[in-house]
Amino acid sequence: MSARILAIDTTSELGSIALVEDERVIEEVPLRSAEGFGHILFGEIERLLARHGIGLDRLDGFASASGPGSFTGVRIGLTAVKGLAEATGRKVVAVSNLQALAFFGTHELRATVLEAGRGEVYGAVYNAALEPVQEEVVMKFPAWIATLPQGDLELITRGGYSFPTPPAPEALAGAIGRIAVARFARGLAQDPAMIDANYVRRSDAELMWKEG
Repeated sequence: MSARILAIDTTSELGSIALVEDERVIEEVPLRSAEGFGHILFGEIERLLARHGIGLDRLDGFASASGPGSFTGVRIGLTAVKGLAEATGRKVVAVSNLQALAFFGTHELRATVLEAGRGEVYGAVYNAALEPVQEEVVMKFPAWIATLPQGDLELITRGGYSFPTPPAPEALAGAIGRIAVARFARGLAQDPAMIDANYVRRSDAELMWKEG
């Protein structure tokens, strides 16, 4: 089943958008904005589609990074694809950033890691089929390293971070789009109202409310 997908990642200041058709990334556009993407995202999407003569009605669906990452950034991307999907009657796939990182691996086991702030990291382990081997967690980096399984394992992080491991590219939207195409083909795309953020941990506001 052929699918043409618009994919979005706004979960950190290293964002991106991509137009993906089947196994091919037609174009991926890296975006960087320390102030967030709410004010530039739709303009960038409009220009990307215009360069390829494609209207929203010619897309088969949408995909977004679901986190973990900036709480505001995660919401911007998911809200954007939900709105576009509702307007066009299409479906959506939400993809974990950590799973998208595993897309760039070459080993049987792929431990993916991102900075989480507060001296912690987000981490998970996937296999070569991008299936979870260890669930996504947030903890101190040394403690997380100690949990990793034995075997043919590699560490993967995102370009722009400082972990002692070779980075994947900064732009993840192309990988997110290709993962989404595979899910569309398996009938796993969802109605836009069904997708949700993947924060891994609660927001500061939730933590403060619980502690209070």
